[in-house]
Parts: sequence; structure tokens; C-alpha cells
Amino acid sequence: MILMCTVSLKAQEIVKLYPGAIPGSKPTPADFKETAPVGEDGIIRVSKVSEPTLTVFLPAKEKATGAAVIICPGGGYGILAINHEGYNVAKRFTDVGVAAFVLKYRLPDDAIMVDKSFGPLMDAEQAIYLVRKQAKKWNVDPGKIGIMGFSAGGHLASTLTVHYNDIKIENKEKLSLRPDFSILIYPVVSFLESPHTGSANNLAGANATQAQKEYFSNERHVTPETPPTFLVHANDDYGVPVQNSIIFNQALVANKVKAEMHLYQNGGHGFGLKNTTTSDDWFERLTNWMKSNRFL
Repeated sequence: MILMCTVSLKAQEIVKLYPGAIPGSKPTPADFKETAPVGEDGIIRVSKVSEPTLTVFLPAKEKATGAAVIICPGGGYGILAINHEGYNVAKRFTDVGVAAFVLKYRLPDDAIMVDKSFGPLMDAEQAIYLVRKQAKKWNVDPGKIGIMGFSAGGHLASTLTVHYNDIKIENKEKLSLRPDFSILIYPVVSFLESPHTGSANNLAGANATQAQKEYFSNERHVTPETPPTFLVHANDDYGVPVQNSIIFNQALVANKVKAEMHLYQNGGHGFGLKNTTTSDDWFERLTNWMKSNRFL
């Protein structure tokens, strides 16, 4: 009830991600129930997601710029910090004229997925497919649709950023699944270099093959066609080491992809919209970057 009240205050619509059968899924066990408890810190932590959705936040018509962002909350591929790294961020985007779509993606689980390692990527692909397909309905420019992710959600966003041609969903219209830009906030990037073991184990398993680790080490798949990317991290992040952002930025630079990275002295991990250790506002840096690249 608290979750629904929180969403209804700001969101216009909650859309099922798939109109029919969910690809790569197994029948959901009777005891597999989605939960969304609210912690003492006010963060809503969603778990056991079997039916993925997009929660739609649209700016006022007079403010709309045509830009859109699909937001992937983090949580180590174990939960989704859905308000802290989702709804709150979406509201901030609508304030600057950007349509925002919070992706409640399936969390990897052998109980509901044929191959749990690709469930989240399928959902990210379906999200950009859906927003691009229905761009007119939501007053969105189909050439200004970005992907954004926090922590493990940043891993999902960076996976789509580099693997958008590895199409794992039905796409009869052959729409491009390439994000026009990517926003990665203290992201997990690599399963080989300074990995976040929890995210890697939850997605690919403790006994992941070398091929899986290579595939999901996204810095290794950057090309000159990789979308322009904006990164934020804190140097004292001991949850997801800052090297994750650094090596992705290095790969972008090596491939001459437009990129901007902001590293804070402090902030730790999971600060969301507000890094309380600094008066600087990374979201303002982001909007400046979006303007300079003509996404706003």
C-alpha cells in the first residue's frame, strides 16, 4: 500500500513490460511473491520480481523536451531500491522536461528463469523497444532515449549500452535497441576487474564460466558505436570500487566515444541523488552534459 501511494503521487501510468508471455521465464511458483518492504532509511526494497513493469513519469507538456530516460535501480541484482534510485530520480527528470521510465526488472532467479543471467537484459531491451515503439504516445523523440542505472542497475544499463545488438526479445519491427545515451551512477561494470562479487554471483552464479565473465565485463565490449556516456562515482566507494567507472571511461576514450566522468572525493556507495559529503549536485552536471550533447 505504501509503495502504491508513493508511486501514485507522481507517476502517470504503470505499464506491463510484455503484452503476453515473458521470454525466458518459467511458471512462477505459488510461493514466489513480490515484496516491497520500506526500511528505516525510507528506501523501498523490491524483491522477487516475476512481472516486470515500466512506471511512467511524464513532464508537463509545456516543459517537455522530447528526451526520455529508462532508469534501472540498483540493489546487487538481489533487490531494487525502487524509490531511492528510481522514482525520486524520475521526478527530478520531469522537472527538467525529460520523460522518465522506471524499470522494475526481473531479478535473477533460477526458480522463474530458464537462464537467469539474461533475464534482466531481456527486460532492458524490451523497455527501450517499448518506449521507442510508443514514443508518440508519450511525446518522446525516438532519437533521444537513454538508459540509466545505479550500482547493479548500472551494470544492467552498461550491458545494454554495449550489447544492444545481441537481441533476445521479439522485435518484429526491427527497431533499434541502441540507447542514444547512457548514464551510469556508481556502476558495477566488470566481472573481471575490481568486480562486485555479490552482483556477479547473483547474475551469473558463483560458478560462472569464463565466457560469462567476459560477456558481462562491459568495458571489454566498447566500440566506436557505443552511445555517449556520463559517469559518476566516489573515490571512497568500498562497495563497488571506483575502478569500475574508470576502466569504462578509459574504454570509451580509447574508442573516441563522447564521455564525461565525475569522481567525488567522498560519498561512499549508494548515495542516490544526493551526495551529502559535497555541495556539488551531480544531477546539475548531468543536465549540463545532456544540453552540450543536444539531448536536452
